[in-house]
Amino acid sequence: MFRPKLIVIFLLFAIVVVVAALFCCPSIILPWQMSSDDAQIFYSLRAPRVFVAFLVGAALATAGTILQSILRNPLADPFILGISSGSALFAVLAIYLGSSLFGLFTVPLFAFIGALLVTVATLVWGWQRGTFWPLRLLLSGLGISFFLQALLTFILNIFSPEGLRGAIAWLSGDLTMVDWSLIPYALVFIVIGVVIAMVRAKAVNALMLGDELAITLGFAVHRERVLLFVAMSLMTAAAVSLVGIVGFVGLITPHVARSFVGASHERLLPIVTLLGGVFLVFSDMLARTLLHPTEIPVGVVTALLGAPYFLYLLRRENVLRQ
Repeated sequence: MFRPKLIVIFLLFAIVVVVAALFCCPSIILPWQMSSDDAQIFYSLRAPRVFVAFLVGAALATAGTILQSILRNPLADPFILGISSGSALFAVLAIYLGSSLFGLFTVPLFAFIGALLVTVATLVWGWQRGTFWPLRLLLSGLGISFFLQALLTFILNIFSPEGLRGAIAWLSGDLTMVDWSLIPYALVFIVIGVVIAMVRAKAVNALMLGDELAITLGFAVHRERVLLFVAMSLMTAAAVSLVGIVGFVGLITPHVARSFVGASHERLLPIVTLLGGVFLVFSDMLARTLLHPTEIPVGVVTALLGAPYFLYLLRRENVLRQ
């Protein structure tokens, strides 16, 4: 159902959140009264951080929407299915094993490979008798995610001088760990992924109806599904290579966006991309403000918001029924 009033309210809220993140939290900076120190903080720290938070949130929200739609599983999400963990593991391997085969492009590329491999592994484990079973898919993703996160912690404790602190940053999502030199490469990955998703929006609509109906509508379902999985992996890899694992963004935002514009992806994808970006900017604002001057990893905030919603969806959608 298309609800223009809700969209207008959301757009106003989005503007308020972005302005507050830039100028008010955790301390107030007046744009017409900036000192040299304020200008340094704004242009070197706040503005780039808000941009990265928006970029990562938009990527994860769009990736989550694609996963939920083509798997027809309301609980699908790059974090829950272990895809983010695979991406993080390969990104860390590229960093700490000193791989510089492709220069600065190496980390996002390795993260993409990790995301693709884990996607394939999760889908294989979740496939039974000619279809993806929601319970098998969910449990296989959780199992793979736990294993890869344990492996990631082990590797970081071996190779990283920061040890456990570095592991917590990667596993909880931390915008303070952003390597600014990776932003152009991550931006390319995200733009490609979002463009593919939006261009193939009609194909996503058809896949939601089932493979047989999608074929009758003229879509090559296997080609479309592979293309969309690649787009999802590109966006997840870019997000993880920048800030580590941030959970539940791709779970919450598609459901909220559907309440605004319905399930048609021509309308849904632009809204969910914007909503995901605003949601992570808002979460990061809370992370910077709640215990100031101590800063909470943004992934902790999204987990506190997202985990209860996950349990609510688990009960409402009755995904355990085969």
